[in-house]
Amino acid sequence: MQSADQLQDMLRSINRKSYPAYKSLKGAYQFKKYILSIDHVQGDPFASPSHISVKISHKEAGFPTAYYKDKLTRITLADYLTRQFEQQVNRYTFRAKGSGKSGLISVTRCGQEVLERTACEITDKGITARFFVGFPANGRTINAGELEKIFFEFLPVCVEKAFIFRNLSGKDLENTIFLAEDQAYIRDELKKRSLVAFVNDGAILPRESGISSRPMKNCVAFMSPDSLRVTMELPHKGKITGLGLPKGITLIVGGGYHGKSTLLNALELGVYNHIQGDGREYVITDSTAQKLRSEDGRFVKDVDISLFINDLPNKKNTSCFSTEDASGSTSQAAGIVEGMESGSHVFLLDEDTSATNFMVRDAFMQRVISREKEPITPFLERARDLYEKAGISTILVAGSSGAFFHIADTVIQMDNYSPVDITRKARELCRDYPLNENKAAEFKTPKSYRIMSKNAPVKGPKKDYYGHFKPQDKPERSERLKVKVHGRDGFSIGKQDVDLRYIEQLIDSEQTQTLGVLLKYAVEKLIDGKRTLAEIVELLCDKLEKEGLSFLSDGYISCGYAMPRKQEIYACFNRYRRP
Repeated sequence: MQSADQLQDMLRSINRKSYPAYKSLKGAYQFKKYILSIDHVQGDPFASPSHISVKISHKEAGFPTAYYKDKLTRITLADYLTRQFEQQVNRYTFRAKGSGKSGLISVTRCGQEVLERTACEITDKGITARFFVGFPANGRTINAGELEKIFFEFLPVCVEKAFIFRNLSGKDLENTIFLAEDQAYIRDELKKRSLVAFVNDGAILPRESGISSRPMKNCVAFMSPDSLRVTMELPHKGKITGLGLPKGITLIVGGGYHGKSTLLNALELGVYNHIQGDGREYVITDSTAQKLRSEDGRFVKDVDISLFINDLPNKKNTSCFSTEDASGSTSQAAGIVEGMESGSHVFLLDEDTSATNFMVRDAFMQRVISREKEPITPFLERARDLYEKAGISTILVAGSSGAFFHIADTVIQMDNYSPVDITRKARELCRDYPLNENKAAEFKTPKSYRIMSKNAPVKGPKKDYYGHFKPQDKPERSERLKVKVHGRDGFSIGKQDVDLRYIEQLIDSEQTQTLGVLLKYAVEKLIDGKRTLAEIVELLCDKLEKEGLSFLSDGYISCGYAMPRKQEIYACFNRYRRP
């Protein structure tokens, strides 16, 4: 451990030298109230910025121990501090001048949801904040004076205002912690009351725009129907009322633009805690809930879709189905089976984004095309078995097919963003419009023994006369894989793209970044041709639970990673194309 004065002397000694001299700064330095660590130094002023971390002891930070007593409060406090730090950093970024990324100070920008991130981590020892700094230069000549400003003028102010308890709003932080504990209480109540979701009265479900997740202003507040209203006594907020969706099959219907998909969207993101003022703070869904849809063209490997699809004309085996280019129906069937494997207890579906022939076959079509000629067993005929035999509830938005009324336990009509319980009315109408009885084949829970194999080496000559690989024929070695993230929508690993556009509960590019390094870790160290996909994912989830993201690091953990759910890890690995 070196002192801050030594860092200052080193900066002055390398001033105006060539940029690589910055590498000598790597290490830890004791400042008055914290330890500054330079974990990685960028190669030049135009490269990705340097990785910096700051460690503050609990004694110095001064937060009450109740605010970091367990995993829930630690994640919540870390999220709150990251938001405070970002506000402070934004005032100083690029105030130090130079070429390229010189003077950049960057920290994670959090959304409306609370996620576990590497940007701020709280342990028994203290608080660690991680961020990026662009080391200043003129051309490729070091401008150490500008970096000295960042480390000795800008950063101490940011740390003081963001991570020292006495400088923060105590009441605001207390409300943040209390909200997280109330949200956890509601999640526990869902299990006790056999509910799959809760939407509080007064919730603001519509979002500001298609590109903004902030609440819409001047819109209709949510108000639950009397027949489905439940009351909870929260530890801090006290009595709260709202819609309690029971287990089973729930149908959400209504005219176009009346709020059906808005409600479903709120429910699918209810697997995460939301910040105060979001409007969806008390919209809580079973944490295993999974949004499913059709994905034309997706990769499917060794999935048992025989529950839904059998007797294909080409005689393809659907109990171990693989394809490079799935249709809408086969992709949705695979998604449901993969969701079962990931441990989901709730499926969320929207008729608009589902394959029509997978969801339902009307009476006329059944008369025209006999059952023997149709390989698809529609979801309509399997939803009841999914609940009664596999314990998986369904929440389905329907706007065109009335067949789903016949299987629904609860029917909610959205009328100008207000929910109306029409379950009794729907049941009476079902008597007047009977559904053709088509008995599906026996329900058998799909079994998965899918072995994960590494990519096959490139075909062609292996070695030249001297025993060396030719560059164009050299097989791709897993330890040299590089991950490049393409925003929230996916990443490339080696030469392969992993498309995650339709994983709708993946909400942050930092989660995608984590999925990329998890897959890289699995390919390099876990995939051996013997372990199944489920074994590999469960092993990774166990390590994440016990060690966090530290087991993925190369000596240090950087900013820029957020924890995905197990469901999204499964979804990512299922879309990784492999032999």
